[in-house]
Amino acid sequence: MERGNRTVVTEFVLQGLAKNWELQLFLCALLLLFYVIILPGNILIIVTIRSDLRLGSPMFFFLSSLAFMDICYSIVTPPKMMANLFTRQKTISYQGCLAQIFFIHFLGAAEICLLVAMAVDRYVAICHPLHYATTMTRVVCWVLVIGSWAEGFMHSMIQMILIIPLPFCGPNELDNFFCDITQIIKLACTNTYTLEFAMFINSGLVTATCFIILLIFYGALLVKVRTGSVQGKNKAASTCITHIIIVFIMFGPAIYIYCRPFQDFPLDKVVAFFHTVVFPLMNPMIYTLRNKEIKAAMFRLLKKNKVGRDK
Repeated sequence: MERGNRTVVTEFVLQGLAKNWELQLFLCALLLLFYVIILPGNILIIVTIRSDLRLGSPMFFFLSSLAFMDICYSIVTPPKMMANLFTRQKTISYQGCLAQIFFIHFLGAAEICLLVAMAVDRYVAICHPLHYATTMTRVVCWVLVIGSWAEGFMHSMIQMILIIPLPFCGPNELDNFFCDITQIIKLACTNTYTLEFAMFINSGLVTATCFIILLIFYGALLVKVRTGSVQGKNKAASTCITHIIIVFIMFGPAIYIYCRPFQDFPLDKVVAFFHTVVFPLMNPMIYTLRNKEIKAAMFRLLKKNKVGRDK
């Protein structure tokens, strides 16, 4: 559409994961297989935790919330990517592009806040075990989870408020398989230096700061577990190590993408693919594989369902 003598962009062209169509088809098939295997696994985690009274501690409540967030996060970009591949179309509407950016940052920021809440939970459990039950009540847990969603919403709304006024008059090609602020800002028909700096603060610097704080936090907890007189040292240390693994998986790609100038680098697509598609589905699985209680509860649930069908 035209506005005066300037063309207003109403859609963007997504270049996809690869230039070769056969390679894109292979990656799409691989992604579909990955979803068929991993996505039901995450749903099973939520069902198991919700249905087993022995998994009623705050740690498992947060884990089920994390699994739900990751499921939501992992379905923001792949459906459009697969639809474009199978229809051989590469376009996404302006509104659809903004929607992708909104939900990516909404869910991503909410998950970061939830990881901080999980760190607080581990701190109380390890450092103040006698007050754990009275401190981390169900109400407190719900407040922390709802607060994580609220923080994610506010973070994403800030992004939207900054992006929506931008004028786009061409070109409209995004060298990626989804829309993100690092790509779309470069297409604006105006000077975006100040905006890029604001985005760097809002996304990159905040993410890096949370990452460093969480590493110091869990490092201190590991030292306390190893040197103190905490009961269940091995279990507490294993839980902290699992949290550290998830922190690296979640924060590493985000820091790579947002904590630098908004320019194209060779590994951008690969990192973005793992960050938005693969890693979110893997996070709860890592917790499950390292937790004997959840695995035992899953076996009980599956066995119970099997007995019920046999009858």
